[in-house]
Amino acid sequence: MKTVAIVACSNGQKEEYRSQNEELARYLEETGHKVLWSNDIYEKNAAFSGTGAERAAELMRFFNDPEVEEIYDISGGDLANQVLDGLDYAAIRRSRAVFWGYSDLTTVINAIYAQTGKSSVLYQVKNMVWGEGKEVQRRRFENRAALFDPQVRFVQGEKMEGVVVGGNIRCFLKLSGTRYFPDLCDKILLLEAYGGEVPQMATYLAQLKQLGAFEKVGGILLGTFTAMEAHACSPDITALVREAAGTQIPIAKTQEIGHGNDAKAIRIGERIYCGGDEECRSVVTDAERRQLETR
Repeated sequence: MKTVAIVACSNGQKEEYRSQNEELARYLEETGHKVLWSNDIYEKNAAFSGTGAERAAELMRFFNDPEVEEIYDISGGDLANQVLDGLDYAAIRRSRAVFWGYSDLTTVINAIYAQTGKSSVLYQVKNMVWGEGKEVQRRRFENRAALFDPQVRFVQGEKMEGVVVGGNIRCFLKLSGTRYFPDLCDKILLLEAYGGEVPQMATYLAQLKQLGAFEKVGGILLGTFTAMEAHACSPDITALVREAAGTQIPIAKTQEIGHGNDAKAIRIGERIYCGGDEECRSVVTDAERRQLETR
């Protein structure tokens, strides 16, 4: 039986989500998991399920538990970077546990990589209990190969290889100027977004350019940009990125990474190869991954 933990490092969950969260726990238990819960899941004070220090302590409780193999963050919003200063990165490096989360958890995922070299998974496990695609998501979760194979198409260049960093563009940029911002040299920069349209994306891309990101990275992988795509914004995200990043850097687009409840997963902090119009694939063996995650 695999022991897993459920946490909420960003905004506290609303009480109306309790039945949905309990459905997730039942599914995990039915598929052979022992489920542990953070004490800071639901809103207690406005959007807060606890202070930043309290939420960090709950996360560390599971990283320090030798039985826990995976930690699933089910939250999102704005508050996740409050936990960063309260994490014990040496202990996280030693832990067998792998962190999973999406959206605002981009901050935690990239901080873990920047401080430890350890990979985490950009994915929302609640995809398995909401939306019409939950049965597909459950099959993918049980067959991990199907979860980690996003299909891509190149809009500039033909191939790229490197360690993936990034995630939600707004949340990733919260780390700029801090010790938690990862080294971008030769990395594949993953960018996706839920809210925001052309003005917001243009300013985020300008900030990345001013940080020297596009002079350092070896490629850009674009996920879904939910609001922009829903409103058919013009210029679209690929045009904005090409304008900001220039014409030399490889750029690929996937509709399978992002905020949609049909999204697949990707490991931040792991090396992948993308070439042609096919799936991006890991170039790390399972044995190497286990070694990296427990070094």
